[in-house]
Amino acid sequence: MNDGHIHDQNHGTHEQKTRWVVILTVCTMLAEIIVGYYSNSMALTAEGYHMSTHVFALGLSYVAYVLIRKYAQSEHLSFHKEKVLSLAGFTSAIVLLVIAVIMAIESISRLINPLPIKFSEAIVVASVGLVVNAISAVVLHHDKEESDQNIRAAYVHVLADGLTSITAIVALTIGMIYTIYSFDAISGIIGSVVITSWSVSLIKNSGKSLIEFQRKS
Repeated sequence: MNDGHIHDQNHGTHEQKTRWVVILTVCTMLAEIIVGYYSNSMALTAEGYHMSTHVFALGLSYVAYVLIRKYAQSEHLSFHKEKVLSLAGFTSAIVLLVIAVIMAIESISRLINPLPIKFSEAIVVASVGLVVNAISAVVLHHDKEESDQNIRAAYVHVLADGLTSITAIVALTIGMIYTIYSFDAISGIIGSVVITSWSVSLIKNSGKSLIEFQRKS
């Protein structure tokens, strides 16, 4: 079996994985945004909006695999498959960076002007989000030799959402016990810093792949 056929099989598997994760996360995103506004939780609302970009990025990843499959056997078009995947990964990483900056701005604003939070409702939905992210991470997990920039970016988006869920749950729990609203905003700031680091790394790696950057010997 040649490498091209193996890569086509990997792309088909990744396409199926991303499709299921997109469906799963759309439902969770809607729940988090609605309950986040209802409960006045910055961490939960930020998680919901971040998940919306996660849905967009995963949708982009899915479309990239669909296009590769659709046009792979075309007699009229020729393209570099891995560059298509790298471009999708690069775009996804840019989106991840933008939402991290927005999260930081919104969290700082909420830290300065805190609002009452309905802790119990927010914790429940954040926990559901964490479960969804854990399932998505399992679905998107792949061996290193099967990896490409597109599926790697999708996987990092899931991990970023998981991190936001964890920090939200911790902050909301502490806030509920001690009636302190600032922990919620602080968790959003911490999450945005970590996500920024991940997105910058993705941008560098996918960018190198796009321009075929190599050191001269």
